[in-house]
Amino acid sequence: MINTLYLPELREMLVDNDQEGLRDFCAVLHPARVAEFMEGLSAEETWGVINAADPDKRAEIFGYLADEKQVRIVETTGRAEATQLVVDLPADDRADLLSDVDEQVVEEILPLMPQEDRRELLRIWEYPEGSAGALMTTEVARLSESLTVREAMETICRKATSHETVYYNYIVDSEDHLRGLISARQLITHFLEPDKPITDLMQRDVVSVLATDDQELVAEKVAKYDFIAIPVVDHQHRLLGIITHDDIIDVMREEATEDAHLSVGVGPLDQGYLETHWYALAWKRGVWLTVLFFGALLTIFALHSYETSLNAAPWLVLFLPLVISSGGNTGNQSATLVITAMTNGELKVTDWLRVMRRELVMGLCLGGLLAMFGYLCALIVSHFSGLVDPIDGGIVLPTALEATVVPITLLCVALCGALCGGLLPLLFKGMGLDPALMSNPFVAGIVDIAGIVIYMTVALSMLQVAG
Repeated sequence: MINTLYLPELREMLVDNDQEGLRDFCAVLHPARVAEFMEGLSAEETWGVINAADPDKRAEIFGYLADEKQVRIVETTGRAEATQLVVDLPADDRADLLSDVDEQVVEEILPLMPQEDRRELLRIWEYPEGSAGALMTTEVARLSESLTVREAMETICRKATSHETVYYNYIVDSEDHLRGLISARQLITHFLEPDKPITDLMQRDVVSVLATDDQELVAEKVAKYDFIAIPVVDHQHRLLGIITHDDIIDVMREEATEDAHLSVGVGPLDQGYLETHWYALAWKRGVWLTVLFFGALLTIFALHSYETSLNAAPWLVLFLPLVISSGGNTGNQSATLVITAMTNGELKVTDWLRVMRRELVMGLCLGGLLAMFGYLCALIVSHFSGLVDPIDGGIVLPTALEATVVPITLLCVALCGALCGGLLPLLFKGMGLDPALMSNPFVAGIVDIAGIVIYMTVALSMLQVAG
């Protein structure tokens, strides 16, 4: 609601060309709040507002705008102004933005960019999407290993405005090999020792990532060590750039969103839910629904093969949904727990034996609990809901011995569901596939078919014993 309060005033200032008022509006509020209050403005109106701000503030506000609006502003603004705006952005944000801009516009902007910025942009574009190199910014605080504390602080002060963060400062040799790390806190702490070499204070064992590493690995390392930023190096351990915590948060959100989509059988969306065209959304949902649909058809064939048994003991149909849902729910729980543990770095593919043992125990425990309730329900339900025999019209009720089909099956399907849900994501991970693919819908489909086979196999065996 509050977002709309500023819109009439902003539009009025745009009409009156009140540059001072627009500049004050951009300067007083946090850049994120400025962007939030301009959500109702068009791309052209938004550019009219932020164009009145100082260049540094303009780039900050622009960074908080929606991706679609950013692209629209760059494509519709004069090339010289758009180029300056792009140059003022951090290197990684600049690369991401121009990757979405129309190719013709990019070809017109690139020659107008300073040579060094253009070279950095092309270097980042060389790395594949989703890699550390594509995620990094090359604007990093580099310090020579020959500097003293005073010289290091002077260097940082001169370059602070052009770097995303100066809390971590990386020490390199003459060939840019990463030698160590010193924080701004360490430098301030030793302010009274200005002639002390920074090599005496630096941390030598620096955790880094290769430019070719996957962004998920980067996120795991940053989360594990609670870093504000992590350095990116090449195979010769030369410092290429850094990845800051805000970019890691975006990666983690992106990965979590992708896993959430896959967990319900939806292809990952390239844009937001509302921004995705209905046709693209229908396609991404329809593909997986079709796969699941044909997978579910197998349950029909499974049931059809046991038609004779169902006709002989029609009371078995009563408990079929109970059996199938119990196995599917158990499998979904196991799959969710294992996928989450892998995402958090708690589990590796090599832990499959430990997972199998644990899910074996859990399947027996949970299956035993469900079996106890299932047998009681089988006796009660079968007693109060007689089924008419289609042959002689008599009432068909399972005996106490025949009713044991239900608890035995529940124990087996719970065990099957737990093992499938726990091991299949690890199998997919070992095959180089996203374990989230083997999530709730697929585990449920597999366990459904297995549940029918187990149920009817147990039923045939017990009915033969009882008969």
